[in-house]
Amino acid sequence: MELAFSSEEIVFRDEIRAFIAEKLPESARKNGGRWPHWSKEDVVTWQRILNEKGWAVPHWPVEYGGTNWTAVQRYIFIEELLRTPTPEPLSFNVNMVGPVICTFGNDGQKKYFLPKLRNLDIWFCQGFSEPGAGSDLASLKTSAVKDGDEYVVNGQKIWTSQAHNADWIFALVRTNPNAAKPQMGISFLLIDMKSEGVTVRGIETIDESRHVNEVFFDNVRVPLSNIVGEENKGWDYAKFLLGNERTGIARVGLSRERLGRAKKLAAKLPSFNGPLADDPQFKRKCATVEMQLKSLEITIMRIIDRQRRRNDSTPDPATSMLKLRGAEIQQTTAELLADVAGPMVAPTGQIRAAYEGDFPAELEETLGIIPHYFNSRAATIYGGSNEIQRNIISKGILGL
Repeated sequence: MELAFSSEEIVFRDEIRAFIAEKLPESARKNGGRWPHWSKEDVVTWQRILNEKGWAVPHWPVEYGGTNWTAVQRYIFIEELLRTPTPEPLSFNVNMVGPVICTFGNDGQKKYFLPKLRNLDIWFCQGFSEPGAGSDLASLKTSAVKDGDEYVVNGQKIWTSQAHNADWIFALVRTNPNAAKPQMGISFLLIDMKSEGVTVRGIETIDESRHVNEVFFDNVRVPLSNIVGEENKGWDYAKFLLGNERTGIARVGLSRERLGRAKKLAAKLPSFNGPLADDPQFKRKCATVEMQLKSLEITIMRIIDRQRRRNDSTPDPATSMLKLRGAEIQQTTAELLADVAGPMVAPTGQIRAAYEGDFPAELEETLGIIPHYFNSRAATIYGGSNEIQRNIISKGILGL
């Protein structure tokens, strides 16, 4: 079993690092990932740079713009984007609806949507969760009823990330309310957010940002041609979507970047007998996180190696371990960073309000730490809650 990068993979990693160092726009570099959510301009600009290089959708089929990279190379690529950090290619486009259209869409959908998804000419959001249908997604109630050559959609979605920026939404809708099982009556529908009857209402979150929304559909008319695949097969496509590229869900690079920031900040802050970075308790915490990250990375490599040896890209229940531990470590590193910054991490508006003139340079790097911390509390919920991941592990791995 190969659990370390080969010499060729190290060369590949260095190529990725050199490209990022040369091409990452100054605006994105200045932002430095301090806030949990990059600006729309940063995301669009960087994805178009990657697309021009041919790196926007590395795991798509080559005929649709993919790279034919190995699973290890794809893992290295994503982790380097997170480690820098850079804006990631928009996941809704690249990891979610794009692969679904590649696999199940018709020729017209592929021709129209795939180039625009790669270049972020169209920004998609995900319409899955509803009030009362989160972890129990199959109980969703948003309906799509045929009327001539259109569907009429009514219902509500919630916690819809980036809906306020989106041009389109891919939504699970109920097309057969009388199906024998709830999962059998769901379809996968593409809806233009500019359609009459679509309303987006923002939800302000504790991290001082607006990145999730409620989306309402009031007699929204959608062409029948916007359904992906077969009617009432949407649950199968949703499972495919959620199982796609799961080895990157641990986000090791993100946690490493936060740990690195904590160490750099600690080197500048005084403690009892020198800088905080030399404090034994702080060093112990950092060492513990380092060991957890190395263990997680080895687990990722084991899963990739297993998929490589059996030449199988089907979802592996072991990836639930990556989501579970990855989310917990994200929370740990965000908390460590907040602990190091201490009183300097008051909400941004309060910090800036205390200064009438120029904002002190030594505090600039602490901005966004508290939003990062607050946002990290949701890491064990989104992408499939850790409780759900434990259920998958108990059934798919332990056979309980």
